Amino acid sequence: MKVIIAGGGRTAAHLAGLLLEQGHSVRVIEPRPEVVSRLHAELPTEVIIEGHPTDPDILAEAGPGDADVLAACMPEDADNLMLCYLARTQYGVGRTIAWITNPKHAWLFDPAQKLFHVDVALNQADIAARLLEEEMSLGDMMILLKLQRGRYALVEEKLIAEAPAVGQALRELDMPAHATVTAVIRDGEMLLPRGDTVLAAGDEVLALVAQEDQEALARLFGGKAEAKAKAEAAKPPAA
Repeated sequence: MKVIIAGGGRTAAHLAGLLLEQGHSVRVIEPRPEVVSRLHAELPTEVIIEGHPTDPDILAEAGPGDADVLAACMPEDADNLMLCYLARTQYGVGRTIAWITNPKHAWLFDPAQKLFHVDVALNQADIAARLLEEEMSLGDMMILLKLQRGRYALVEEKLIAEAPAVGQALRELDMPAHATVTAVIRDGEMLLPRGDTVLAAGDEVLALVAQEDQEALARLFGGKAEAKAKAEAAKPPAA
């Protein structure tokens, strides 16, 4: 692919490096001299264009006519909206991704509205809040990969002895409707999950689960928070 990244902040520069490692063609446009200087220390000189990406001449230098993706990562929301609009209407770029700095402006980026031809909007405040919420609600369950824009996730949890799933065969588990165990790692070896596979303490269980069933799956696999609550509930009342 050919990808144009407007903005050379830390996130954008890291993205550019990853794309280059994967063999993609990348152009990074950045107007701030101090940031450009840092970019030259991190990226090949030929991928860096100094100037403001909303300047038609600067944007044209990046060759948007044959770009597959434009990622608008400027610190100003107005610039990112304008870049997505120009990329689609003037150059026919197939996919536009925009970074939202101010959550109050999120409605302008809504892909369903098609106001500025933003295909994917990334709200940094919303992303951070959701990650914190997931960490608090899922206990020790780790999200390895998100699919279908977050509708599904590949998760992993190491079972402790108190987990409700320990000692049960997979066919006996009261699994949520939209969840399935995809692998069990025991003593460094991967077991293909079968109905008669009995889970044991220390197993690392990988599962594919829908967003609405993640908490139910976390309770079944019994993170530390759930086990602690269960232990507290089992204590006899104080005299």
